[in-house]
Amino acid sequence: MLKRIPTRAMNWTLMITLAILFFELMFFGGGFFFSALFLGFLTFLGWKNYSTFLGKLFFWIGVVSLAFNILTMYSVRFLFIALLVLFFREYRRSNHDPDYIKPRMTKADREKGEIVTTRPLFQHRFFGDEQTEEMPYQWRDINIHGGIGDRIIDLSNTVIQEDAIISIRHLFGNIKIYVPYEIEVSVHHSTMFGKVSIFHKVNKKMLNETVIYETENFQRVKPGVKIVTSVFSGDVEVRRI
Repeated sequence: MLKRIPTRAMNWTLMITLAILFFELMFFGGGFFFSALFLGFLTFLGWKNYSTFLGKLFFWIGVVSLAFNILTMYSVRFLFIALLVLFFREYRRSNHDPDYIKPRMTKADREKGEIVTTRPLFQHRFFGDEQTEEMPYQWRDINIHGGIGDRIIDLSNTVIQEDAIISIRHLFGNIKIYVPYEIEVSVHHSTMFGKVSIFHKVNKKMLNETVIYETENFQRVKPGVKIVTSVFSGDVEVRRI
């Protein structure tokens, strides 16, 4: 049902929420910002060491405390109430006119062919690690964002016939990408804190920086893979395999 909410209504809801959040942090929530960073780091630390008892303890303390802190914010309460209002409005509207969102297609439109849906390789996941299949798989460009966890992409188990794109926006965690020797590579990476490593030739510690690297023949030789990553805190490694 949330997918039926008009984009315009959702945009206004988000903009008002951000405005309330801005004033809330400016005048009332200075301490909340630092406590949220600390609890987020505690959650990340617990996730990375989740196999230990202390890791589990840190993780759940961080998650529960962060959830309670977030739920006490006026901006979050407004967003929750606004989404409920939009949800029930669209639910009531769909009951009166169930087919109002279905497009009307002419015969000429139908004759132009169907649109095929392809399952993406990765899903948007806030918690947890993700990696490509260990068995051979069909390549599909990657465009995802995530929260906490590692992302591993192995291009040796697929076939790259044309230029490929890997775009990842992430908060906490490491990204590892394994590339065959015959494929040219371009890396555009930005991070608040972390390290970038490319083919054992680049090993750079970064602090609020953006870097761009590419192999010598990337502009001339195909196929190639363009890697665009943005990580708040984490390492990015691109390795030949």
